[in-house]
Amino acid sequence: MSATTATLEREVPRARTRPAPAPIPTSRIVGVELRKMFDTRSGFWLMMSVGIIAVLATAATLVFAPRDELSYGSFAGAIGVPMTIILPMIAVLAVTSEWSQRAGLTTFTLVPHRGRVIAAKVAATLLVGVVSIAIAFAVGAVGNVAGSAIAGVSTTWDISLGNAATIFLGDALGMLMGFTLGVLIRNSPGAIVGYFVYALVLPVALEPLAAYQHWFRDHRGWLDFNFASAALYDGGLSGTEWAQIAVSGFVWLVLPLAIGLRLVLRSEVK
Repeated sequence: MSATTATLEREVPRARTRPAPAPIPTSRIVGVELRKMFDTRSGFWLMMSVGIIAVLATAATLVFAPRDELSYGSFAGAIGVPMTIILPMIAVLAVTSEWSQRAGLTTFTLVPHRGRVIAAKVAATLLVGVVSIAIAFAVGAVGNVAGSAIAGVSTTWDISLGNAATIFLGDALGMLMGFTLGVLIRNSPGAIVGYFVYALVLPVALEPLAAYQHWFRDHRGWLDFNFASAALYDGGLSGTEWAQIAVSGFVWLVLPLAIGLRLVLRSEVK
């Protein structure tokens, strides 16, 4: 019996063991997500619009701003207004493209761990935001120097490094809000409309409430994240204002993002 068993074991070939493939590096996933932002025609021109609008806003400031008000703050403010709209749109499209363009099956098949893909999208979105804001600051600086030379006035640099850092933070929070709406809705038109309602419609709707209800006016910073984070663009925040950003941001940003991530990780991709 034992001799027969030993003979069979020698005759039956053993299955070859294949080594497990190495996991895809996170840097490669981030690079792929960055490339996907530029691959489509709409994504490419949306990215290009950052530099185009910065140049147009700088030129408009040179033409229309009074000569005695030419300063770096004037150029940064003119560039910053359209940036608060464009950058969140980039964040929305970064996450909704998987569902709107039906690319989710391919993406999540190649990288089955959806959490890694979402984390790479966040990293790519913030990286694009940092580079875009840096370009905007650089264009504004060139416009400030050129405008001062044309007007024959001294160059004024009225934005400190601390204020520049809070502006960066304000734009980053705006992009994260767009990303959150993209994760929650997972549809490009719906998420874009949702952001416009949050950024443009809701503040106007809350103004009468703040004007006629003292309790809301006194506590608006704790309840309205959009209102609280707007203080970041002015700089010089107090401890109370930082606390208001943290509390309202937890309600408006952290909790919805957590719910959206749970839905993304558990929902069926079609």
